[in-house]
Amino acid sequence: MAETEKVGRIVKVSGPLVIAEGMGHAKIYDVVRVSDKHLIGEIIEMRGDRASIQVYEETSMLGPGEPVVTTGEPLSVELGPGLLEGMFDGIQRPLEAIKAAAGDFIERGVNVKSLDRAKKWKFVPVKNAGDKVEQGDIIGTVQENILMEHRIMVPVGVNGSIKDIKSGEFTLDEVVVTIATDKGDRELTMMQKWPVRRQRPTKAKISPEAPMITGQRVIDTFFPVTKGGTACVPGPFGSGKTVVQHQLAKWSDVEIVVYVGCGERGNEMTDVLNEFPELKDPKSGEPLMKRTVLVANTSNMPVAAREASIYTGITIGEYFKDMGYSVALMADSSSRWAEALREMSGRLEEMPGDEGYPAYLGSRLSEFYERAGRFVCLGSDNREGALTAIGAVSPPGGDLSEPVTQNTLRFVKVFWGLDADLAYRRHFPAINWLNSYSLYADVICDWVNKNVNEEFGDLRLRAMNLLQEEANLQEIVRLVGYDALSEGDQLKLEVAKSVREDYLQQNAFHELDSYASLDKQCKMLDLVLSFGDEAKKAIDAGVYLKNVLALTVRDKISRAKYTAEADVASAFADIKNEYTAKIRELIDEEANINA
Repeated sequence: MAETEKVGRIVKVSGPLVIAEGMGHAKIYDVVRVSDKHLIGEIIEMRGDRASIQVYEETSMLGPGEPVVTTGEPLSVELGPGLLEGMFDGIQRPLEAIKAAAGDFIERGVNVKSLDRAKKWKFVPVKNAGDKVEQGDIIGTVQENILMEHRIMVPVGVNGSIKDIKSGEFTLDEVVVTIATDKGDRELTMMQKWPVRRQRPTKAKISPEAPMITGQRVIDTFFPVTKGGTACVPGPFGSGKTVVQHQLAKWSDVEIVVYVGCGERGNEMTDVLNEFPELKDPKSGEPLMKRTVLVANTSNMPVAAREASIYTGITIGEYFKDMGYSVALMADSSSRWAEALREMSGRLEEMPGDEGYPAYLGSRLSEFYERAGRFVCLGSDNREGALTAIGAVSPPGGDLSEPVTQNTLRFVKVFWGLDADLAYRRHFPAINWLNSYSLYADVICDWVNKNVNEEFGDLRLRAMNLLQEEANLQEIVRLVGYDALSEGDQLKLEVAKSVREDYLQQNAFHELDSYASLDKQCKMLDLVLSFGDEAKKAIDAGVYLKNVLALTVRDKISRAKYTAEADVASAFADIKNEYTAKIRELIDEEANINA
């Protein structure tokens, strides 16, 4: 009877919510198997011996009286070799393995191990028998693919000395290390499990300093994010949130990318799957997919599973961060995740907060973003790792005052506000430079000034001031017209237009413009602003603005963004010399006329 005592019975089914009684033996957040179909669920509330269960699969045809079996374990992910290049659903079921076993559609109750148990991996020990080790120490490595070395770590809570360590090829179930601890021998495999709702421990959280270089000029120059920082990308439908996140996933100078498609349309995830294997890593020339993990929970998958997908993604990100890597997590989008929270909260009949979202929406968002950062990892070597969290937000109608956006802005340090008007004008990335901000800007300016170009900070400040002045001048133009402005103000408008269209606007599908290094960005911005400086000298000398703007060299400034990285220094210097000489000729001509 011991086994039957651990079986509850369904008393109510309400969409993804199942109420079961006779569950006094269970704990909150335990994983359960619901009905004879063995659907995966998670206990989210306990009232006496009644458990409210969030079921991560379709619950149609379930009814009262069916069994509910507790596993006694929290919802966890498997962490080990085989994660990279993998594509999982919101609860870490491998989609490729499911397709091979059950076809193109995920059948209810399908039970496939997250990581391949049959494949053998070559384990290379870096410690010897007799060595003392502590939690987090790297005891061996596995070359997971040509790009990435997977570092096998001592699990949290294990300290002692190595009794036996093997070398060779092993499956994930085979013991590779035996550690003698105070509580007896502990046998370790290359895989470990971790509960998704619990942050992995670290030694210390430290201030992020280095930028996460994305190659997107509007981000790197005006609104940068650090490695270990947090950012959000809110914007209405069609404003380019997914394009921005794809660009960051492709080009960011991090070692690992975890991309979570949370409730987005299936065709967007299909684009990711089709594009990533074709994209080459700029450092190695290998496919970017070799350092990417995809968690796909599309809009036609069960709503409740969206709630788990965010946690699944960030736990995988933390695992690679603990190895000492720099990791970027893209969550697209947290609004769909919040909708899952709202649905479950409504079915639990909880008191609603703003717009029906649960009152604890803010605390759940803070728990998620606080898991990002730059850390001193566990282990005796004091290695550092960074986890950058970037969440897209999809406010209905682009209304940034709605609860998900406002609560997100309380916790993130970078706000990339997407603008539908810019998107409709085909200005991509459609990040509005007047509304967006980055609280890391000063720290990163100092870093770029020291490591790339000492003029970067001044160029950035001048460009931002110019765009602010343009916004003020546009108000005057709307009232009294363009011709009422002085030639000096008209020049400001023209240079600001060049900053917007020639510098900030970027073509994600152009081979040479999709990515720009920090050095190229500095030189491009200097090229645009220096033209404005030279033109100002000409106007002060009496040259008509129309004569300056008629110079054909301006077309070369517009096309400078399509210059290959290797040719930037010489090509930009030639353009700069050309317009300096042409403007000097105009000034000399004006001087001769006046003479």
